[in-house]
Amino acid sequence: MEDKDLLADISSIKNIMERSTRFISLSGLSGVMAGIYALVGAGLAYKQIYMNDGAGVYSDHDQNLPRKLFFIASAVLVLSIATGIWLTFRKAAKNGQRVWSQSSKSLMISGALPLLTGGCFVLILFSQGSYGIIAAGCLIFYGLALVAASQYTYGDVKWLGICEIGLGLLSTLLPSFGIYFWATGFGLLHILYGTIMHFKYDRESSTN
Repeated sequence: MEDKDLLADISSIKNIMERSTRFISLSGLSGVMAGIYALVGAGLAYKQIYMNDGAGVYSDHDQNLPRKLFFIASAVLVLSIATGIWLTFRKAAKNGQRVWSQSSKSLMISGALPLLTGGCFVLILFSQGSYGIIAAGCLIFYGLALVAASQYTYGDVKWLGICEIGLGLLSTLLPSFGIYFWATGFGLLHILYGTIMHFKYDRESSTN
Protein backbone atom coordinates (compact mmCIF):
# COMPACT_ATOMS: atom_id res chain seq x y z
CA MET A 1 0.00 0.00 0.00
CA GLU A 2 2.80 2.38 0.88
CA ASP A 3 4.47 1.76 -2.48
CA LYS A 4 1.21 2.50 -4.29
CA ASP A 5 0.72 5.69 -2.30
CA LEU A 6 4.30 6.74 -3.07
CA LEU A 7 3.81 6.13 -6.79
CA ALA A 8 0.55 8.08 -6.71
CA ASP A 9 2.29 11.00 -4.97
CA ILE A 10 5.12 10.97 -7.51
CA SER A 11 2.63 10.90 -10.39
CA SER A 12 0.69 13.78 -8.84
CA ILE A 13 3.87 15.85 -8.40
CA LYS A 14 4.88 15.09 -11.98
CA ASN A 15 1.49 16.25 -13.29
CA ILE A 16 1.68 19.46 -11.28
CA MET A 17 5.18 20.22 -12.57
CA GLU A 18 4.14 19.45 -16.15
CA ARG A 19 1.15 21.77 -15.92
CA SER A 20 3.29 24.58 -14.53
CA THR A 21 6.04 24.34 -17.15
CA ARG A 22 4.24 23.06 -20.25
CA PHE A 23 1.14 24.14 -22.12
CA ILE A 24 -0.88 20.92 -22.29
CA SER A 25 -4.23 22.28 -23.48
CA LEU A 26 -3.41 21.83 -27.17
CA SER A 27 -6.18 19.81 -28.78
CA GLY A 28 -5.41 16.93 -31.11
CA LEU A 29 -8.69 17.53 -32.92
CA SER A 30 -7.48 20.99 -33.92
CA GLY A 31 -4.60 19.33 -35.78
CA VAL A 32 -7.02 17.00 -37.56
CA MET A 33 -9.28 19.88 -38.57
CA ALA A 34 -6.31 21.98 -39.75
CA GLY A 35 -5.22 19.05 -41.90
CA ILE A 36 -8.69 18.71 -43.42
CA TYR A 37 -8.82 22.45 -44.18
CA ALA A 38 -5.38 22.21 -45.81
CA LEU A 39 -6.39 19.29 -48.01
CA VAL A 40 -9.55 21.08 -49.12
CA GLY A 41 -7.49 24.20 -49.82
CA ALA A 42 -4.92 22.19 -51.77
CA GLY A 43 -7.71 20.67 -53.86
CA LEU A 44 -9.14 24.09 -54.64
CA ALA A 45 -5.67 25.40 -55.48
CA TYR A 46 -5.03 22.45 -57.79
CA LYS A 47 -8.21 23.22 -59.72
CA GLN A 48 -7.11 26.83 -60.05
CA ILE A 49 -3.59 25.93 -61.20
CA TYR A 50 -4.58 23.27 -63.70
CA MET A 51 -7.38 23.55 -66.22
CA ASN A 52 -10.21 21.19 -65.43
CA ASP A 53 -10.28 19.48 -68.83
CA GLY A 54 -8.96 16.10 -67.81
CA ALA A 55 -5.57 16.74 -69.43
CA GLY A 56 -3.88 18.43 -66.48
CA VAL A 57 -2.88 21.49 -68.49
CA TYR A 58 -1.20 24.29 -66.57
CA SER A 59 -3.38 27.42 -66.61
CA ASP A 60 -0.71 30.10 -66.96
CA HIS A 61 -3.14 32.41 -68.75
CA ASP A 62 -4.91 33.42 -65.54
CA GLN A 63 -3.23 36.62 -64.32
CA ASN A 64 -5.29 36.54 -61.12
CA LEU A 65 -4.05 33.06 -60.20
CA PRO A 66 -1.52 34.24 -57.54
CA ARG A 67 -4.21 36.29 -55.80
CA LYS A 68 -6.64 33.36 -55.84
CA LEU A 69 -4.02 31.05 -54.34
CA PHE A 70 -3.14 33.65 -51.72
CA PHE A 71 -6.81 33.94 -50.78
CA ILE A 72 -7.17 30.15 -50.47
CA ALA A 73 -4.06 29.89 -48.29
CA SER A 74 -5.24 32.78 -46.10
CA ALA A 75 -8.67 31.17 -45.67
CA VAL A 76 -7.05 27.88 -44.61
CA LEU A 77 -4.85 29.75 -42.12
CA VAL A 78 -7.74 31.72 -40.58
CA LEU A 79 -9.97 28.64 -40.29
CA SER A 80 -7.15 26.60 -38.74
CA ILE A 81 -6.30 29.28 -36.17
CA ALA A 82 -9.95 29.91 -35.26
CA THR A 83 -10.67 26.19 -34.86
CA GLY A 84 -7.47 25.68 -32.86
CA ILE A 85 -8.32 28.51 -30.46
CA TRP A 86 -11.89 27.26 -29.96
CA LEU A 87 -10.87 23.64 -29.31
CA THR A 88 -8.01 24.70 -27.03
CA PHE A 89 -10.33 26.83 -24.90
CA ARG A 90 -12.82 23.96 -24.78
CA LYS A 91 -10.19 21.45 -23.66
CA ALA A 92 -8.78 23.85 -21.06
CA ALA A 93 -12.24 24.52 -19.63
CA LYS A 94 -12.99 20.78 -19.46
CA ASN A 95 -9.74 20.13 -17.58
CA GLY A 96 -10.02 23.20 -15.34
CA GLN A 97 -6.90 24.82 -16.78
CA ARG A 98 -6.07 28.37 -17.78
CA VAL A 99 -5.28 29.04 -21.42
CA TRP A 100 -3.32 32.24 -20.82
CA SER A 101 -0.50 31.17 -18.50
CA GLN A 102 3.26 31.53 -18.28
CA SER A 103 3.75 28.33 -20.28
CA SER A 104 1.41 29.46 -23.07
CA LYS A 105 3.13 32.85 -23.19
CA SER A 106 6.53 31.16 -23.46
CA LEU A 107 5.19 28.88 -26.20
CA MET A 108 3.91 31.81 -28.25
CA ILE A 109 7.09 33.86 -27.79
CA SER A 110 9.34 30.94 -28.78
CA GLY A 111 7.38 30.16 -31.93
CA ALA A 112 6.67 33.77 -32.91
CA LEU A 113 10.10 34.72 -34.31
CA PRO A 114 10.48 31.91 -36.88
CA LEU A 115 6.78 32.14 -37.74
CA LEU A 116 6.82 35.90 -38.32
CA THR A 117 10.14 35.67 -40.17
CA GLY A 118 8.67 32.98 -42.39
CA GLY A 119 5.56 35.05 -43.03
CA CYS A 120 7.67 38.03 -44.13
CA PHE A 121 9.85 35.75 -46.28
CA VAL A 122 6.81 34.25 -48.02
CA LEU A 123 5.30 37.70 -48.64
CA ILE A 124 8.60 38.84 -50.20
CA LEU A 125 8.62 35.79 -52.47
CA PHE A 126 5.01 36.48 -53.42
CA SER A 127 5.70 40.14 -54.23
CA GLN A 128 8.67 39.18 -56.41
CA GLY A 129 6.77 36.47 -58.26
CA SER A 130 8.96 33.65 -56.92
CA TYR A 131 6.01 31.31 -56.49
CA GLY A 132 7.92 28.06 -56.94
CA ILE A 133 9.49 27.99 -53.47
CA ILE A 134 6.65 29.56 -51.46
CA ALA A 135 5.42 26.13 -50.35
CA ALA A 136 8.94 25.22 -49.25
CA GLY A 137 9.26 28.46 -47.30
CA CYS A 138 5.93 27.87 -45.54
CA LEU A 139 6.90 24.34 -44.52
CA ILE A 140 10.44 25.14 -43.37
CA PHE A 141 9.61 28.17 -41.23
CA TYR A 142 6.48 26.54 -39.82
CA GLY A 143 8.58 23.53 -38.86
CA LEU A 144 11.18 25.76 -37.21
CA ALA A 145 8.42 27.48 -35.22
CA LEU A 146 7.08 24.11 -34.02
CA VAL A 147 10.52 22.91 -32.95
CA ALA A 148 11.19 26.17 -31.09
CA ALA A 149 7.83 26.09 -29.30
CA SER A 150 7.89 22.35 -28.53
CA GLN A 151 9.96 22.85 -25.36
CA TYR A 152 6.87 24.41 -23.74
CA THR A 153 4.32 21.79 -24.80
CA TYR A 154 4.13 18.12 -25.82
CA GLY A 155 7.33 16.64 -27.25
CA ASP A 156 5.35 15.25 -30.20
CA VAL A 157 5.18 18.80 -31.59
CA LYS A 158 8.95 18.73 -32.11
CA TRP A 159 8.74 15.66 -34.34
CA LEU A 160 5.96 17.24 -36.38
CA GLY A 161 8.21 20.27 -36.85
CA ILE A 162 11.15 18.15 -37.97
CA CYS A 163 8.96 16.38 -40.53
CA GLU A 164 7.71 19.74 -41.83
CA ILE A 165 11.28 21.01 -42.23
CA GLY A 166 12.27 17.85 -44.09
CA LEU A 167 9.34 18.19 -46.49
CA GLY A 168 10.19 21.85 -47.01
CA LEU A 169 13.76 21.02 -47.98
CA LEU A 170 12.55 18.37 -50.42
CA SER A 171 10.08 20.88 -51.84
CA THR A 172 12.98 23.27 -52.46
CA LEU A 173 14.63 20.61 -54.61
CA LEU A 174 11.37 19.88 -56.46
CA PRO A 175 9.58 23.25 -56.69
CA SER A 176 7.18 22.09 -59.41
CA PHE A 177 5.65 19.68 -56.88
CA GLY A 178 5.20 22.37 -54.24
CA ILE A 179 1.44 21.93 -53.95
CA TYR A 180 1.85 18.22 -53.23
CA PHE A 181 4.42 18.87 -50.51
CA TRP A 182 2.20 21.61 -49.08
CA ALA A 183 -0.78 19.23 -48.98
CA THR A 184 1.33 16.50 -47.38
CA GLY A 185 2.87 18.76 -44.74
CA PHE A 186 -0.11 20.85 -43.74
CA GLY A 187 -2.73 18.26 -44.62
CA LEU A 188 -1.74 14.63 -44.12
CA LEU A 189 0.89 15.22 -41.42
CA HIS A 190 -1.50 17.39 -39.41
CA ILE A 191 -4.21 14.74 -39.58
CA LEU A 192 -1.75 12.03 -38.49
CA TYR A 193 -0.31 14.21 -35.72
CA GLY A 194 -3.75 15.33 -34.52
CA THR A 195 -5.03 11.74 -34.42
CA ILE A 196 -2.04 10.58 -32.38
CA MET A 197 -2.39 13.56 -30.02
CA HIS A 198 -6.10 12.92 -29.56
CA PHE A 199 -5.75 9.27 -28.59
CA LYS A 200 -2.56 9.85 -26.60
CA TYR A 201 -3.53 12.94 -24.60
CA ASP A 202 -7.10 14.16 -25.18
CA ARG A 203 -8.82 10.89 -24.31
CA GLU A 204 -6.41 10.35 -21.42
CA SER A 205 -7.21 13.76 -19.90
CA SER A 206 -10.95 13.24 -20.34
CA THR A 207 -10.80 10.03 -18.30
CA ASN A 208 -8.80 11.57 -15.45
